[in-house]
Amino acid sequence: MSVPYELIYWKGVPGRGEHIRLCLEESGTPYADTAALENGNDIVLPYILDSYHGDKTNPPYYAPPFLKHGDLILSQTGNILMYLGPKIGLAPSTGNGLYQINALALTALDGLNQEVHDCHHPICHDLLYEDQKEESIRRSKNWVKNRLPKHLGFWEKVLASEASGEGPWLYGGSLTYADLVLFQCLDGTQYAFPRAMDAAKKSGKYDRVFRLYEAVKARPRISAYLASEKRQKYSIGIYRYYPEMDVVAE
Repeated sequence: MSVPYELIYWKGVPGRGEHIRLCLEESGTPYADTAALENGNDIVLPYILDSYHGDKTNPPYYAPPFLKHGDLILSQTGNILMYLGPKIGLAPSTGNGLYQINALALTALDGLNQEVHDCHHPICHDLLYEDQKEESIRRSKNWVKNRLPKHLGFWEKVLASEASGEGPWLYGGSLTYADLVLFQCLDGTQYAFPRAMDAAKKSGKYDRVFRLYEAVKARPRISAYLASEKRQKYSIGIYRYYPEMDVVAE
């Protein structure tokens, strides 16, 4: 009997834990999820307190998500995905493909996850959005004009490359965890910047990118998950919607 996986992440927002959750859902892997528990946040919090020092093999952790598998507790989304991918059929277990897939996942997390977050918190994380609203609007206008086309153009190039293979996927002609990461990043960016993303889709410049998005969304397990109560709504996490930031490139 396999050792169960436990995803340890905040209740109330999809956040960085969603990338891991999508992989577990797509693969049909049984897992426990603190976000599904009423007291889920009470389970997460002790791992990041100053009083937590880890144990003989697990160091202290900076921030969730965490994946617990037996006695092993891993942090960092990209690290967790690289560990999990080969075990659940979303990355090869031999050869160099795993590292290429992980590089693609990390690129998506850098550009369409962290950069989008920094649009509503451009000065520092400790200030409220309202305390940096003017700077947020300025950054959002610049990001939509300059960075969003750069990111979408890169993914269009990847999908047109020989390494992408047949079909709508990023690498090797089959679905990997990098595709699920990119899907979630696109979905969150669509929520935060719907006007800019709609314009990008209508432009016809990034047809392969949006084809991948729709292909992931249509997969039976993903479709069922997205329609379920397990899929948490965007709110005050990485991806936020503020009408004044919903701009299009000038």
